[in-house]
Amino acid sequence: MDITLARTFLEVSASGSFISAAERLHLTQTAVSARIRTLEEQLGRRLFVRNKAGARLTTAGERFVRHATTLVQVWEQARQHVALPPGREEGVSLGGELSLWHPLLADWLIWMHRECPQIALRAEVDSPMRLLDRVHEGSLDIAVLYNPPQRPDLVLELLVEEKLVMATSAPDGAEPRAAHEVGSRPTVRGSKRRTDRGESVSQR
Repeated sequence: MDITLARTFLEVSASGSFISAAERLHLTQTAVSARIRTLEEQLGRRLFVRNKAGARLTTAGERFVRHATTLVQVWEQARQHVALPPGREEGVSLGGELSLWHPLLADWLIWMHRECPQIALRAEVDSPMRLLDRVHEGSLDIAVLYNPPQRPDLVLELLVEEKLVMATSAPDGAEPRAAHEVGSRPTVRGSKRRTDRGESVSQR
C-alpha cells in the first residue's frame, strides 16, 4: 500500500473534513478525494461518510485508523534508520517551536552531540499542532512546546518553568504600578501561544 494514502486517510480522519485535510497537505480537495477513493477500492470498504458537516468515519474506517497509524509509524522508523550516517548506531529527531530554540534546545543539542556522539541528531522547527501530529505519526521522537494540549496517545513531561515579566512605559519619576493598574498602557508582549510552562511531548 502507498504510505501517502495512509497519511491522507489519517489527515481526513483527524480533521473531519476533506477541505481541511487538503489545506494541511497542500493539495486540492479533488486530489484528497481521489486518494481516499483509491484506498477504499484497495480495501473494498467505504471509509468515510461525507455530509455538510464534513466527513465521518464508517465502522470500517474506525477499524482502519489503528492500522494506518502503524503503517506510517513503521515506515518513518524504517526511513530514519536506513538514513543513519556511518558510525551512528541510532538517531533522535527533535522538533520545537521557534521561540524555544535559544537557548533551551540549542544547548541540549550541543550537550547531546558532546555526550552521545554515536547518536545521529535531527532537529526542526514547526507549528505546535504540526509537531504534535509528527510525534503521533512517528516522524518525530520528541516535540518541545509551550503548554501543549493533553492527548491520550502522547506523554507530556514538564521541562522548565519560566518567570514572565510585563514591561510598560511610565512617566519619569512615576511609582511602580500593580499589573491590574496598567492594562490600558502600552506593553511589550511575546508570542500569543507562550505561557510559563515548557514541556516535552513523546509517544506512549
